[in-house]
Amino acid sequence: MSAVLLALSSAFLFGATTVAMRVAFRGGALAEGGALFTVLTALAVTLPFALAQGGPVAGVWPFLLAGLLSPGVSQFLFTFAVREAGASRTSVVIGTAPLFSVVIAVVVLDEPLEAALAFGAVLIVAGGFLLASERDRPEHVRLLGLSLALTATLVFAARDNFIRWLAVDTDVAPGVAASATLTAGAAMMLAFVLLGRAPLRRRDARLFAPAGVLFGLSYVCLFEAYYHGLVTVVSPLVATESLWGVALSAVVLGASERVGARVVAGAAFVVCGGVLIGLNY
Repeated sequence: MSAVLLALSSAFLFGATTVAMRVAFRGGALAEGGALFTVLTALAVTLPFALAQGGPVAGVWPFLLAGLLSPGVSQFLFTFAVREAGASRTSVVIGTAPLFSVVIAVVVLDEPLEAALAFGAVLIVAGGFLLASERDRPEHVRLLGLSLALTATLVFAARDNFIRWLAVDTDVAPGVAASATLTAGAAMMLAFVLLGRAPLRRRDARLFAPAGVLFGLSYVCLFEAYYHGLVTVVSPLVATESLWGVALSAVVLGASERVGARVVAGAAFVVCGGVLIGLNY
């Protein structure tokens, strides 16, 4: 039960993160610095959990490698996806992660396969099709953004399985592991920003601070969930962030996101598909 509650908490917080990032862009923030500041703020949030849990750090290096993947690569992709496709539609695409996570878990981690996977996959693909075939998109929603969101989703799915594989046989506490991945990701992102000579503005740090706090709390919940449950249980529940992302976008961002019936239906298909997969494990 703890894994379920933690996964659902992570989902809500991640959906709120997406909306908070969109709010930052509406305030004139830049994506390059924003991605870095989000992760740095998240790191500040996870450090108290790491210190409170303590434990050995000798085996932390695999989590540093995981951090290069996500948030190192994924957070850049995700941040630009929110900028190019908006919060609600990015949330729906990210919600397809269970399909990729479960396939990887079954093939690589040898986790059990059930017939419901096929039907759940159909629902997820149907939700993605509804979103991709949307004709009356707002002007700020670009196909490039949806493509970036899908790429970020693949990275998230790979990260989820890597973390679960590490969590099975490690003495490193979840808070320490989360902080390690964020540290490695922040270092990698800082290198990208410096090499690309992207401007680092104090204003962007302030605008992305709320997203960073939400992201950090979501990360802690996510790691705790993977320490207590299978990928095939946690990932589908985390994917309910699509529903939260769409709902919060409609409430916070209002008419600018143009959350219509097709977007809501797409999110519902994706979430139902993910939950269906999770209920069978």
